[in-house]
Amino acid sequence: MESRKRFLSMLGMAYKAGQVVTGEDTTRNAIRKNRVKLLIIAEDASDNTKKRFINSSVYYNVPYVICLTKIEMSRSLGQKIRSVAGIIDEGIAKYLMNLVENCV
Repeated sequence: MESRKRFLSMLGMAYKAGQVVTGEDTTRNAIRKNRVKLLIIAEDASDNTKKRFINSSVYYNVPYVICLTKIEMSRSLGQKIRSVAGIIDEGIAKYLMNLVENCV
């Protein structure tokens, strides 16, 4: 549970620092331009959304995690309901990947 809080906190700080892209279209475009270092997909995203973004991640060789709910992610980002977010900073992406092992 502690690592989940840290994950949410770091996600919020990364967003404020301009190191996160959110929303399906914006995130998909950033993946295509090889800007995304880690893709975060909400656990409760639709099956179609999960499939589409997992396929994009595999094709463009971007690591992804299915973690958090849409509400948790949205509150952390201070945004409307979001299903996906892309981390564009390498260091932050590595830190979040280390935390994600305990993010359930």
